[in-house]
Amino acid sequence: MESKRVGKRTVKLKNNPTIIEATSIVGPKEGKGPLKDYFDIILDDDLCGQKSWELAESKMIQTVLEETMKKASKTYQDIHYMIGGDLINQLVPSSFAARELQIPFLGIYGACSTMAEGMCLSSMLIDGGFADYILSCASSHYCTAERQFRYPLEFGNQKPMTAQWTVTGSGAVLISPNKIGPKIKYVTIGKVIDKGIKDGNNMGAAMAPAAVDTIYSYFEDTKDDPNSFDIIATGDLGVIGKQIAQDMLKEKGIDISNVYTDCGLEIFYLKEQDVHCGGSGCGCSASVFSGYIYKKLLKKEFNKVMLVSTGALLSPTSTLQKQTIPSVAHAVVIEND
Repeated sequence: MESKRVGKRTVKLKNNPTIIEATSIVGPKEGKGPLKDYFDIILDDDLCGQKSWELAESKMIQTVLEETMKKASKTYQDIHYMIGGDLINQLVPSSFAARELQIPFLGIYGACSTMAEGMCLSSMLIDGGFADYILSCASSHYCTAERQFRYPLEFGNQKPMTAQWTVTGSGAVLISPNKIGPKIKYVTIGKVIDKGIKDGNNMGAAMAPAAVDTIYSYFEDTKDDPNSFDIIATGDLGVIGKQIAQDMLKEKGIDISNVYTDCGLEIFYLKEQDVHCGGSGCGCSASVFSGYIYKKLLKKEFNKVMLVSTGALLSPTSTLQKQTIPSVAHAVVIEND
């Protein structure tokens, strides 16, 4: 069988997995940020009409999936798989959304790298001929993440300036082979990298080496030119992590500074909205890609994009046990025809 592998870590897709629709939803705070005009749905309140934060997050996922199918004039029966995840124990928000939609479901956990991970898996399944329509999604919610990973909101603790604000948001894409629209051309699957960072309030520094490893591997495998991209967007490294990643790549001989941004920096006004180092969470890269980046691709304002969602693979248990923070990053390269 003809190999689709390029170099050590990258896969070149040959059957044109196409992102035919995408939908983004965000909370009120995110809806006041610089990308407000790109999001499809902005919530009036963080509870999304539900009785708990976790149910609100599940409702967000269900909403973006239903809206994406509606845009594409598809029904539940048309969709072969739903691939998605979130930050919460046992993927309750995603699983509960899948319960309502009754689409064959593959739940994945990559922390904040989940959106790119799902797009990698979806495009490879499509490219292999195993499905015709796959919905890939990810979500996060500020209140659910705070309750699980940090402190109850009622505690009112202050955050150090290295901390980031978990995005309340979700994004979904519908991928199908050989359609009109932006094509997923390459995927590079990340390794778990751990440089010994223990501070859960400095996840940008923890995740940056994983982003560097994946981005460097892509360019080593493909011999591509960084400046051929309109944008290379990491998921949620924030102010500190973005600078670390950029500097580390320069040390390796790869300069992406002309085209590099971070979804966690794009989604908020950092000072005005008091989010310290920027946004984070699965919903960060999911909503920024499904809203801002995808719409730019459709308008041909972007024609070649790399999304590198980044995830810190810590848990409440590992934090209490004083473990360091392993991290991972997955890359998806999308191009217009």
